[in-house]
Amino acid sequence: MLKRRLSFDPWSSGALFVATIVLAPILAVVWIAFHPVENIWPHLLSTTLPRYMRNTLVLMAAVGFFAASMGATTAWLVTRYRFPGVQWIQWALLLPLAIPAYVGAYALVDFLEYAGPVQTGLRDLFGWKTSRDYWFPEIRSMGAAILVLSAAMFPYVYILARAAFREQSGAGEEVARSLGAGPVARFWRVGLPMARPAIAAGTAIVMMETVNDFGTVDYFAVQTLTTGIFSVWLESNNAGGAAQISSVVLMLVILLVTMEKISRRKVQFFSLSNRNRPAERVKLTGLWGWVAMLACLMPFLVGFVMPFAVIAHNAAGSLDQWRDPALLTALWNTLRVCGIAAVVTVVAGVFMVYGVRLSGRSLPRLLLPITTIGYAAPGAVLAVGILIPLAVLDHKLADLIEAMTGSPTGLILTGSSFALILAYCVRFFAIAQGAADGAMGRVPPSLPMAARSLGRTKGQVLREVYLPLVRASIGSALLLVFVDCVKELPATMLLRPFNFDTLATRVHEQASLENLPDASPGAIMIVLVGLVAVGLLARANR
Repeated sequence: MLKRRLSFDPWSSGALFVATIVLAPILAVVWIAFHPVENIWPHLLSTTLPRYMRNTLVLMAAVGFFAASMGATTAWLVTRYRFPGVQWIQWALLLPLAIPAYVGAYALVDFLEYAGPVQTGLRDLFGWKTSRDYWFPEIRSMGAAILVLSAAMFPYVYILARAAFREQSGAGEEVARSLGAGPVARFWRVGLPMARPAIAAGTAIVMMETVNDFGTVDYFAVQTLTTGIFSVWLESNNAGGAAQISSVVLMLVILLVTMEKISRRKVQFFSLSNRNRPAERVKLTGLWGWVAMLACLMPFLVGFVMPFAVIAHNAAGSLDQWRDPALLTALWNTLRVCGIAAVVTVVAGVFMVYGVRLSGRSLPRLLLPITTIGYAAPGAVLAVGILIPLAVLDHKLADLIEAMTGSPTGLILTGSSFALILAYCVRFFAIAQGAADGAMGRVPPSLPMAARSLGRTKGQVLREVYLPLVRASIGSALLLVFVDCVKELPATMLLRPFNFDTLATRVHEQASLENLPDASPGAIMIVLVGLVAVGLLARANR
């Protein structure tokens, strides 16, 4: 028994190693925050931190509320009613996920600014000469950031709420209708309470993505905890202060995830019948049918049509930019780095899930769900936890190589794309792990047991039994990780090597210089990549 406990199992050990790599940046942030070289925590508390925290909480609450309202309402309408265009609208509501929020922010400003088509049209229509002749809302503001983020992220709630509404039995609706409950009462008293866990999960994702956002809030000059990390680290050159702000963000995210799980555990609904009859759609005719269609179209128009039309118009007007060597270099860098990160992430996810399934030990099984915290951690937080320890290791490694060879090698880890790829892997490991765990869980246990009885090794069982059966799920995870890497901005800006641009950083830099025509071709490429992920989601939800 003692010999069995002390024996080396490469699969279990490999799973522990992967878990350690994924969790190390989070632990590093906490360590650096409590052991800074220069403690500016009192200064942060007395100056900027309250403002960062207040803006972040307001942004999270407002975006969460509006995204939940839009997602739940549109999901209820497309699952309970038949109205003009509902067959294509229910899929069109997924398309805003293809538009990164920062691209939507650039498009909104270009559309509504003084020289944009809206204000220009108003001046021509009413004969106004200057901005002093009329009032127009401030575009670069907290309100605009809330609008853009809500329109870009409400599909997270819509997807989960739509699935929850579709799974509800029609018997409850019929009973409520027989008791005299109208459409609004049935939504508030029957549909919404039963879908509350799904809506809460989607809202939690929206709020976590809001904390992670940098491009939108930076463009609208809204100071949040994420922008504070950039400011303290890059402008004040204080890594310890950046880690302290990162720890606040991390605590906020963990608190949000914990509250969401507690809310789902306390409120549970069960179906007492195995033969649920889905609720029949009610046909809306006349005015109400058009009202329902308009209610579903508005989020789609604001979240996808408007930003895509603006960037497509700018891209069409600057055809020379499509041949710009800098754009082509950014495209190549994006494909190379994100492709490598996607492959490494999926391979590590499959390896860890398989290793945990083979292991009879409790530690790997305990660490498996914990590794998903990387997806909840903002990219800026992971950048702090990766770059600072990696820089220390890189300098020691460079000194060691120079001492052994006599020639300087320069920085190997932080001077290349290694840190950026590592951040992508940690950030999106939950996608690969979840896909691998779900796919392998659907494989009948008798198949690997039969393969083992025929003399196949553990590696052969993975290669010959599991991989052929789960390759579709693994392929989808590979594509989803790649798409998320392409759109990731905060970690990319902090960890990229010098003179290294991806599509996301190029679009952000050009738009920050008010040069949207040059930013539009790169934005179009990012949107096209995002549409592939939306297609996968639509196929999975079909």
